Amino acid sequence: MKQFDIPLTYRSSFISQIKNSRKANDPRKKDFRPTTLDFGDVQFLIARHFGFCYGVENAIEIAYKAVEENPGKRIFLLSQMIHNPSVNADLQAMGIRFIMDTHGNQFIPWEEINAEDIVIVPAFGTTREVEKILVDKGIQIEKYNTTCPFVTKVWKQSEKLGKQDYTVIIHGKHKHEETRATFSHSSEYAHSIVVRNQEEAEQLGAFMLGEMDIDQFHETFGNQYSKGFAPEKHLNKVGVVNQTTMLASDTQAIADYFKGVMIEKYGEENIKEHFADTRDTLCYATNDNQQATYGLLEEDADLAIVVGGFNSSNTSHLVELCEQKLPTYFVSGHDEIVSADKIRHFDFHNKRMLISKDYLPEKRPLKIILTSGASCPDAVVDGVMDKLLSFFNPSRSKEELLIEFEV
Repeated sequence: MKQFDIPLTYRSSFISQIKNSRKANDPRKKDFRPTTLDFGDVQFLIARHFGFCYGVENAIEIAYKAVEENPGKRIFLLSQMIHNPSVNADLQAMGIRFIMDTHGNQFIPWEEINAEDIVIVPAFGTTREVEKILVDKGIQIEKYNTTCPFVTKVWKQSEKLGKQDYTVIIHGKHKHEETRATFSHSSEYAHSIVVRNQEEAEQLGAFMLGEMDIDQFHETFGNQYSKGFAPEKHLNKVGVVNQTTMLASDTQAIADYFKGVMIEKYGEENIKEHFADTRDTLCYATNDNQQATYGLLEEDADLAIVVGGFNSSNTSHLVELCEQKLPTYFVSGHDEIVSADKIRHFDFHNKRMLISKDYLPEKRPLKIILTSGASCPDAVVDGVMDKLLSFFNPSRSKEELLIEFEV
């Protein structure tokens, strides 16, 4: 796989050596058991896969290249490069300005952008409408387009479905940047509708089976379907794609559900005419991180620390998995670990910060699960580990421990 040129400040020689050792011993990614880092009084269970993925490193490399290649020019990002606060802050410190926030609200009016400016498309991609605005202004959007290839894969799958006269059901959060972009691209070729979860999928299924009337449909899905969408005739032939950061198991369950609806309505012998058996469009990094988290949760541990941006969808899903089994704390960096007795952490369900006391049990050795989302630098995870280590009296140093992982 390609090696990207990203700032060394995002990397961690400690974590990199562990990752390289696991990769050398398991090149086919069949072993999702965690790595145990035994410091005596405290043990860290490190996920088999976590941190920067291909798409994120690609986006960062392109953004830094844009700055290097365009001295003196105004450089803009459509919105956050990725959902990580430290990376976005670094880009802003380099003079890059954000045109919109993550919800599409405008910071800088389009009238202020001209053909001499450099505009970077973020890893989530963007909508056809925004693409047209930029092209009409004479901006070469393809030059610094960091859209993740796994996102464009979803767009291509949607286009293929549309050309075969399928309606595209998108499993995603309809306000999320990536889903807005996917919905826009999909709607160009196919009637499209977004479902957030199994509950919404079953509501849509109820309409398909005649158990929900048209008024209820519009009330439930009012702003989640494409222009000209006629549910009474556009839901008789469907295929499922997803926001790439959604849980793979959830996407599969939703696809299986709609296949079952079509079998109930049209008979199994006619299923191919009404349901496209699409391959899962979840990106490999999200899938690897989720599988690695399942591997973590098979181990005995006392608590979990998940590191990443609070608006990162893939990170919130890792939190969701961990909190089903044990106390879980979602932090963006080491600063939120205030002391051995107090931690600030994010409640992504209610979108608020919490403060928990006595979060580290007295048990010894204490076993802490540590992982991060695909947009979190290894250096940030390393910083979190160092902060936690400072509350203990480790029996050996990180350097001594690394001897076990020499490749």
